[in-house]
Amino acid sequence: MYTFSQRLKTSAFILIALGLVGIVYGFLSTPKTIEDVEKIVAAAHHEGHGGHGGHATAASHDTHATPNHEAHAAKPEAHQEATHKTEDAHAVSHDTTHLAATDSIAQPVAPETAKKTLSVVPKKEKHIDPAVAHKEHIEHVMHQLQNKPWAALYVACIFFLLVTMGALAFYAIQQVAQAGWSPVLFRVMQGITAYLPVGSIIFFGLLLASGLHMNHLFTWMEDGVTKPGSPNYDALIDGKSGYLNFGFWIIRAAIFLLGWNLYRYFSRKNCLAQDEASDDAYYKKNFKLSATFLVFFIVSESIMAWDWIMSLDPHWFSTLFGWYVFASFFVSGITTISMVTLYLKSKGYLEYVNSSHIHDLSKFMFGISVFWTYLWFSQFMLIWYANIPEEVTYFVTRINDYTLPFWGAVGLNFVFPFLTLINTDFKRVAPIVVTAGVVILFGHYIDFFNMIMPATVGDQWFIGVSEISSVLFFLGLFILVVFNALTKAPLTPKRNPFMEESKHFHY
Repeated sequence: MYTFSQRLKTSAFILIALGLVGIVYGFLSTPKTIEDVEKIVAAAHHEGHGGHGGHATAASHDTHATPNHEAHAAKPEAHQEATHKTEDAHAVSHDTTHLAATDSIAQPVAPETAKKTLSVVPKKEKHIDPAVAHKEHIEHVMHQLQNKPWAALYVACIFFLLVTMGALAFYAIQQVAQAGWSPVLFRVMQGITAYLPVGSIIFFGLLLASGLHMNHLFTWMEDGVTKPGSPNYDALIDGKSGYLNFGFWIIRAAIFLLGWNLYRYFSRKNCLAQDEASDDAYYKKNFKLSATFLVFFIVSESIMAWDWIMSLDPHWFSTLFGWYVFASFFVSGITTISMVTLYLKSKGYLEYVNSSHIHDLSKFMFGISVFWTYLWFSQFMLIWYANIPEEVTYFVTRINDYTLPFWGAVGLNFVFPFLTLINTDFKRVAPIVVTAGVVILFGHYIDFFNMIMPATVGDQWFIGVSEISSVLFFLGLFILVVFNALTKAPLTPKRNPFMEESKHFHY
């Protein structure tokens, strides 16, 4: 039986305490009034930089990140209408010139036709009062800065929740595949997934907070966005309101979280019961349960990615997004399994785990990192090359305003693990695997940061107290829950039919 060391437990409590203090400070330090924001903007202008952390400018171009839809003075449909009319005017003008040149040789254009043609006049631009524009700009910046602690909390919360889901999905795949190498690691996987109920409760609370308008993370939840005639009306969001409405959205979230937790609970229950059974009945139950879960998971995971991350940018969509998010948290879950295994092994536990098991986990870390890169490039390249405005805006915002984390994620999640783990021997060396694991986990936190922050805080981002404290809090909570769960049962299952093969596994 594993014993949770007092030093590790104390470290977990310290991380939680530091995280809580920082989170509270982050919320208390946000600007509360327009005057506070005016001072911040003025100070940033005085310092002379409007960079990523400088608060000098709002992401007015980042319309998908606008919490206050008054900033949308020019609505998408109005813009498209004006554009189309202007293009029509140019086309008519071109056709008139062409006809005039042709008819100088042939026959003149009919006067009434020419008159009708020339009557098309481009729509006049609407005059915007500078004082009104400035006020909207300041309100927009205020909402972005007020979003910052919420967004930091949201990124850390969903990251640790989905790391757990990555481990759970990997566990279910091992059950369905009837893998012979991995049963000695099942208790580690189950220990990691013990965080799922705790993480689900906290995350569901954050979703409810958004629905109660305690923050501005999801712009489609704002008042008036689906009501024609409202200053906040958004025709694109209104068109999606049958799917993107709080009632349906929160019900979907409840079903997904409940389904994942039920599988986690019953699969562990069956696995523990198998230890005391005289036949393989519970193992067979787990096989059927895992196969059913994987069908539910692959559907719910894609919808989850749309609901909880992609809908932060309600004007943008990608058909690859569900797979992209899956690859990110799946490799993070496998990496966490490897690192917890190596920690327990270093403390004298998991006697049957050998370098071949670590090698196989490292192969998955390497392979899924390459898979993530394939999806990242496929999504980026196709959207960037097509250059369709409503699609490419997503990447333009991140390249311009999040240059370092955007390109840095590629280095952390592909270049480093590729170069580190491509060598077969390196996949067995614990210090190298741990180093690669730390980089991968940090890189995929940055990946989630890139997916969420531009839509919620625009260019008013920086890695500050809120971001660091949120990670510390959830890291401490994760360690506390996971390692406490590992003390509840023997680390080696007893009656798994593939246990002997797993004990003697060598590659």
